[in-house]
Amino acid sequence: MRLRDSQRWKAEQGSTLVEFSLTAFMFIIMLLAVVEMGRMLLVYTTVANAARAGARYAIVHGGERTGSGSSGPSGPGSVAQVQAVVQDFASAGLVNTSRLTITVSYPTGLNTAGSPVSVTVSYPYDPLVSYFNSALSVTMGSTSEGVITF
Repeated sequence: MRLRDSQRWKAEQGSTLVEFSLTAFMFIIMLLAVVEMGRMLLVYTTVANAARAGARYAIVHGGERTGSGSSGPSGPGSVAQVQAVVQDFASAGLVNTSRLTITVSYPTGLNTAGSPVSVTVSYPYDPLVSYFNSALSVTMGSTSEGVITF
């Protein structure tokens, strides 16, 4: 009887290693997926907040704003200041600012008080782990609108 028990134990000797390797592989994939989803959420939040920052800048730098340069007015012919604000804000996150697409539009064509302004920011997300490229290669975007106050 004891001989059979020891033979059975020797036959199952490597099964623990196989079970551990399968379980560890699945655990690592799940851990990487959680990290990737967290990073994806951080990038989306950065893009959305950058659009909001650009819209806020455009709202308070309308045609009635005095000054020049970054403290002067921004408008339909001069959207470089708004784009610079969006890029500066996005650079604080995990975003490659050279891949950002920033569109600033003044639907009425005016930058006077009471006129609307729209800032759209899009970014092609690149997964940290190449295993998720096919599932997570998306373009994230956000639009923020407002009415010029100054």
